[in-house]
Amino acid sequence: MTSSPDLPQPAPGGDPGPAGAPILLTAPSGIDRGAHHRMDEAWLAAAWSHPTTRCFVVSGGQALVVDTDDGGTELVTMPSFEAPFTEAHRYFLGTDAEGVRYFALQKDGLPGRMDDVARPAGLREAGALLGPRDCALLVHAVALENWQRMHRFCSRCGERTVIAAAGHIRRCPACGAEHYPRTDPAVIMLVTDDRDRALLGRQVHWPEGHFSTLAGFVEPGESIERAVVREVAEEVGVEVDEVRYVGSQPWPFPSSLMFGFLAHARTDELRVDGEEIEEARWFSRDELREAIESGQVRKPSGISIAARLVEMWYGKPLPGRLPAEG
Repeated sequence: MTSSPDLPQPAPGGDPGPAGAPILLTAPSGIDRGAHHRMDEAWLAAAWSHPTTRCFVVSGGQALVVDTDDGGTELVTMPSFEAPFTEAHRYFLGTDAEGVRYFALQKDGLPGRMDDVARPAGLREAGALLGPRDCALLVHAVALENWQRMHRFCSRCGERTVIAAAGHIRRCPACGAEHYPRTDPAVIMLVTDDRDRALLGRQVHWPEGHFSTLAGFVEPGESIERAVVREVAEEVGVEVDEVRYVGSQPWPFPSSLMFGFLAHARTDELRVDGEEIEEARWFSRDELREAIESGQVRKPSGISIAARLVEMWYGKPLPGRLPAEG
């Protein structure tokens, strides 16, 4: 499908916002994932024992973070020799530019802190606060933890699998099958019409007034562009064309990869499906600003690519404070 000259164009380098706001969870982190080391047990053992190696515990999608004196937020990491024991659930995340190796440890609970300064936080809260390196490490760790917890048995024969490749493979000792981390492709799209209005919807399980862009999963044998067309038609009854890719974002809640698009509406009559979308509305820029400022509408989550898609159309950051939840 062709792009429309009337749709807002992203800045060079994939920066979607007119104010230079990046898509969160995707900024360059300086972390080399070092996939070629994952099968090298000797290298991994040496890396784990190195005095500069750092690690952190991930549990239930959360890790410990701490606020710094300069107003920032950082992951709480520790040297490997201070880490709680968990050899099987130790995941190699990569190496930074200074040669520091990072590991995540999956545990049933987060360790306590004697100083009472650190607090548990998930990506929805911490994703917008952490620096690029720590954010990338936490995204990687949370995605692996989700997959590991949900895929403990072989889908071929039902036998319990074992962890390999530093947390990136599960092997079946019975039939020999190898299982890799699952990533579910999903599309998320801002639809605009000939009157330059933006289409936002509210899912059935969202609170009143919480609006965001439409989204949905890509079906087997389907391109991501066609998924945009199908999902918009299914959810709100609008026909779209001129679908244009903007950027992607990992979304490990639990295992999605979001592909962001802008799309042009050929029709504007709304017919919500009532199953996924409870309410949908067309907004002009003034209508959206007034609705947000009056509290009638809650805008998309600050860490979601949805917020960046809306801001591309809006022309600047949305007014008010972004909620932490998605």
